[in-house]
Amino acid sequence: MSFTPQDVTDAVKHLRRKDRVLRDVIDRIGPCQLKPDRRRFRMLARSIIGQQISGSAARSIWRQLETLMAPAQISAAALSDMTPERLRTAGVSPQKAGYLLDLSKKVIDGDVRLPRLSRLSDDAVIAELIKVKGIGEWTAQMFLMFSLGRLDVLPHQDLGIRTAMRNLYDLADLPDKATCHTIARPWRPFATIASWYSWRSLDLKARP
Repeated sequence: MSFTPQDVTDAVKHLRRKDRVLRDVIDRIGPCQLKPDRRRFRMLARSIIGQQISGSAARSIWRQLETLMAPAQISAAALSDMTPERLRTAGVSPQKAGYLLDLSKKVIDGDVRLPRLSRLSDDAVIAELIKVKGIGEWTAQMFLMFSLGRLDVLPHQDLGIRTAMRNLYDLADLPDKATCHTIARPWRPFATIASWYSWRSLDLKARP
């Protein structure tokens, strides 16, 4: 079940009370603007596009892909009619084109049943999604956070989260998995909201 506005309010109160570092970030950023995108296939496709490239590059390729497929919306059915060569004209790499086509095929064939994912546990959702070529734990966690609206997801592999933790908590190096989870212990059960604020903290200018 997706989080509600009241859940977000409760999360912010909890985080302000439990983590003094994050309290300052929340005060500087303001209200949490995270809202789940319920267009599940689009969310997964966009996550695949965004793997291991900058946000600006991912947005550019996504816009080119939307233009290529117009007037059709990006969907499993529409993508399944594409070839890797056509996808390449939108800037999609051959490897990611294969991932997108594999996702489309598995959704159409029913190997991955997106409508039922909201009824599964976080771990079960991840197990379902990693059946698709190119979808690993990170992509599945992005889906949990930004599509299903799960409240307590900590994407410890994410470079942005690790960078934010290093900066906010004065670490010498990027934290490993164990350190990420130790820092996030006070965030539970609202790690998703804390992660959102951590990402946003990267946009803040250092205090004089």
